[in-house]
Parts: sequence; structure tokens; C-alpha cells
Amino acid sequence: MSAAPVETAAATRQINDDLLRPLLNTSWRFWALVAVLGGGVLMGFCAWLYQLYHGIGVWGIAWPVFWAFGITNFVFWIGISHAGTLISAILRLVDAGWRRPVTRCAEAITAFALMIGAVFPIIHLGRPWLAFWLFPYPSERGIWPNFRSPLAWDFFAINTYLTGSLLFLFLPMIPDFALVRDKTTGWRRRVYGVLSLGWEGTPRQWHRLESAMGIMAVAIIPVAVSVHTIVSFDFSMSPTPMWHSTMFGPYFVAGAIFSGIAALIIAMAALRKFLHLEAYLQPIHFENLGKLLLTMSLLWGYFVFAERLTTWYGNDVAEITVLNVTQRGSFAPLYWTMVVCNLVVPFTILSIGRLRTITGCVIASFGVVVGMWLERFLIIVPSLGHKFLPYSFGEYRPTPVEIMLLVATFCAMMLLYVLFAKLVPIISIWELKAGGYHAIEAARLPETPLANVNL
Repeated sequence: MSAAPVETAAATRQINDDLLRPLLNTSWRFWALVAVLGGGVLMGFCAWLYQLYHGIGVWGIAWPVFWAFGITNFVFWIGISHAGTLISAILRLVDAGWRRPVTRCAEAITAFALMIGAVFPIIHLGRPWLAFWLFPYPSERGIWPNFRSPLAWDFFAINTYLTGSLLFLFLPMIPDFALVRDKTTGWRRRVYGVLSLGWEGTPRQWHRLESAMGIMAVAIIPVAVSVHTIVSFDFSMSPTPMWHSTMFGPYFVAGAIFSGIAALIIAMAALRKFLHLEAYLQPIHFENLGKLLLTMSLLWGYFVFAERLTTWYGNDVAEITVLNVTQRGSFAPLYWTMVVCNLVVPFTILSIGRLRTITGCVIASFGVVVGMWLERFLIIVPSLGHKFLPYSFGEYRPTPVEIMLLVATFCAMMLLYVLFAKLVPIISIWELKAGGYHAIEAARLPETPLANVNL
């Protein structure tokens, strides 16, 4: 009769030790990684200061291509943000048991990707101290919100999504903050005590937490879908060739979920490897996410085919010019690389069961991240560079400043994720314990390999 409680207690101790160890123990590897990633972010900040001093002309943009790397990065990171909140909310609503170790990894990506993406419109202004001129609020200067402009709705949508995502991320962290509070002393106990909001684990508190999470899971899904739909309006409400399409809304949403799943798989693989979380992030999680990635790859392929088919069938001169330059002209290498990364590689790897391993999912995901960035670039630059008449044609070449800003965004994403994993249990401890079978699985593992893991 006493065997089950002993096993449960052992499993609980094992989970607490494994998932709190990165918070409580720090090694030189953590500081080295922070230094490298911080150096990348500092490089991007210096490039931005150089841009502020010399003007936006240090970018490669020129008439008629005034959107390039800056807006590409904006759309790309807003798309990556769909990794967490949308996927996590859906999995919570359908009560998918395998989601428990995955949800916080995904929700953190959403918050950080939104922060990075939202910075780029301000960077693109050239004079960020005048950004408030663009904010849609009534003012004594007589500048009123233009609600017919999708840019005004970008402001509302992104800020609403960011606020909701941060709340959706914070709510399930409250019990874990209380656990860290009870396991630490000194300043850490005080800080986590404030973050835990007086959590004591009473039935009333659990009921309110679960109710709040259920409400947020329902509310955040339409917000997430609307965000990337509104981002697509920035393009589709313009008569620019190959932009003025009713397909752009679902096309952008599908692409956002597609790239978000890929980013989540890469993040999970890195956490599993460097924090030695093999007992918690198991092959079944990667296999299930790999199936989702395969589904979105096929859906993405359908949208791309439909977009090209309608352009070819319409036979508009300007749109055919853009179509030819992307598929057979100067942008053809980028276009076919995108097709290989987003369709050929994921379909080849993920459609075969024995290749749908952790390594296979990571390879496919890296390809998707590269391919989806190229897709955003190919939506913007060829269309702007090949407008209706030949005298409005133009070329674009990125400059070192733009490239450094691009690299800095990836460094910033990884740095924020590393710091988050250092300050918060990257896997929801209380959800893991609620799963039951995960705890028993962890308890059966030897403690020795994990005992020496420090971050």
C-alpha cells in the first residue's frame, strides 16, 4: 500500500531537482554563452547607432524599393511569435496530454519574438524619437487616427497580442514561482515571493487559475489569427503587383504557424541537449510537432501554388513580370531555395516515420526557418522593384548595417531565451506533475547523469 506514495514522492523530488537546477546552479558556460550572444546584440545596437548618425541611407533601400530587410524581419518575427500562444492555447483547449512539457517553451517564444518584431517599424523610421507621431491617438496637433490604414490596426493588434501573450505566459508560472520561493532564501526568496502573488496552492486559488487560463486560451486564438491577418493587410491593401490578393490573410496566418512550429522544435532540441532534459522532452513530443510541421508544409505548398496559379491565369502584365523574375530571373535562386527548404525537405523527412526523429525534425525545422525568411523577402522586394512600368523598376542590395541588424535579432532571441531559462523553470513543473505518467517516467531514470548538470 505504501509503494505508490513513495514512488510519487521520489518522482516529485526528481522533477523539482532536475527543473530547478538551472535556476540555482550557474556555470561558466552560461556566462560564456551570455557574453557571446550579448556581443551579437551589442553589434546590432552599434549598427543602429551608426544608422541614426548617418541616416537611413546606410541601408540598401532606394526608390522604388523602400521596404526590404527591415520589414522582412518585422513580418518574420511576428510570424515566429505564433509558435507559442496559438499552438499552446489550442493544445490546452483540446487537453492534449503530451503538451505539458512543451507549453512554456512555446509561450516564451511568442513573447520574445513579438518584442523583437515590434521594434523594427521604429528602426525603419530612421528617426525613432518621432515614433509617437505614428501612434493612433487623438492629439492637439490635429493628427487623428486613420482607421482606414492597416498600419493603425498593426499598432492595436500587436500591442493587444503582446499584452495577452505576456499574461498567458505569466499565469501558469505563478505556482512555479511559489515553488522557487519555498526552495530558496535571501533576495531570491523575496523576488519570487513577489512574483508568486501570495500563492499558497489552496483549492480556491487553483480554481481561479484554471478558470483564468481557460479564458485566456479561448481569447488569445482569435487575437493571434487577427494579428497576422492585419499584417498581411499592409501588403494586400496596396495595388502593388502580386500583393493585392484576398489570399494574403490565410496565407500569412498559415505561414506564421508554419515558421512558429519550426522555431519551437529548434528551441526544444537545444533545451533538451544543453539542459539534459531527455526525460521530459521526449521523442514523442518531437514526433507530434513534426506531424504538425508536415501538415503546415503541405498547406503552405498549396497556398504558394494557388498564388502562382491565379497570377498566371490572370495574366496581368505587371504581375507576370514579378512572377517571371522570381521563378526564372534574378530572384530564382532564392525562390527555389525557399521551395526546397519549405516543402521538399520537410516533406521528404517528416513523411517517413523512421526519419521523423529528433534529428530529422530539427533539420527540417532549420530549413523551414531559412525558407520562411526568404519567403517574406521574396514577397516584398521583387514586387516593389518591378512595378507597373519599366521606369519604376529598381534593384536592392543589402548593406552590412542591415545584415548586422538581422544577425542581432537572432542573437537577441537566443539571449532572451537563455536568460528566461535561467530565471524561470522552462518546463512547467506543476503541469508536469499533474500529468502523472511523466513524473513516474522521470523517477525511474538514474539521478547520476543529471546531478552534475549546471547552466
